[in-house]
Amino acid sequence: MNWLVWSNPVAIWWSFLVAISAVNVAFWLLLYGRFRSAHRQPDGVYVGLMLTLCAAYVFGCAFRSVLPRADIQRICLFDMWLSSVFVGRSVATVAELCFAAQWAIILRLFAKFTMSDIVHNISYAVVPLIVLAECFSWYAVITTNYLGNSIENSIWALTFLLIAAALLRLLNEFQSTARVAIAFALAGVAAYLTFLALIDVPMYFDRWQADQESGKKTLSLLAGLHDVRTRWVVTHDIAQWKDEIAWMSLYFSAAVWSSLALCGIGLIADRLYLYRANSTHERFRRAP
Repeated sequence: MNWLVWSNPVAIWWSFLVAISAVNVAFWLLLYGRFRSAHRQPDGVYVGLMLTLCAAYVFGCAFRSVLPRADIQRICLFDMWLSSVFVGRSVATVAELCFAAQWAIILRLFAKFTMSDIVHNISYAVVPLIVLAECFSWYAVITTNYLGNSIENSIWALTFLLIAAALLRLLNEFQSTARVAIAFALAGVAAYLTFLALIDVPMYFDRWQADQESGKKTLSLLAGLHDVRTRWVVTHDIAQWKDEIAWMSLYFSAAVWSSLALCGIGLIADRLYLYRANSTHERFRRAP
């Protein structure tokens, strides 16, 4: 642990990841406590599901923050089997599918409130698209082919472009705090799409092109599966981590906050009718 000194940028970055993860876990525990202490739980199963999905994402990201690794490069900070790419990617897959399920549930909830077929259809597309993205992610991780990462993140961009369309459809359906929340979510999605389009997808595509030009050989399926389970390279060199710091820092902070926010919406789902732009209709007075 002699690398944990303030003169090492990697140590400062890792300390940030650990600290922000502790805060995120604390916020989830706060939400859980509010749910358990509520005197009125109109749909305990539904809220419990949202809390469970959020927990998978929050704790999954916390695990990945404490034991960060870069999948294709096979680099990590700690020499232990929990740092293997197989373990880390498995945790990430479960967490990301739960995050996608959160979005799907919330969009379906709003679709029922607003009777919007567009939002309803988009809600059903979210999870299948992320399942497809995870398949390309695993292809990239196993074969060490960055093209898989480029396609994976392009699918994430398409998914959130659809989510943005759904949020735009919902923006004028609500008022007051709900409208501000939807507008804030739109701004966050726009920032995420900008990051994917300008930084993330081009970065992986450039890495793929560089590998093609250098004649790098990718791994076969069997060789790659063995490699992700057995090989990890411990490094605390900022030169090897610098390209991962930006996306990991945003992912383990802002992305987790969005999951917590979605969970918070689930806790007040029975009161959404209060924020309807036309809240006089009795049909909107019941949460799905």
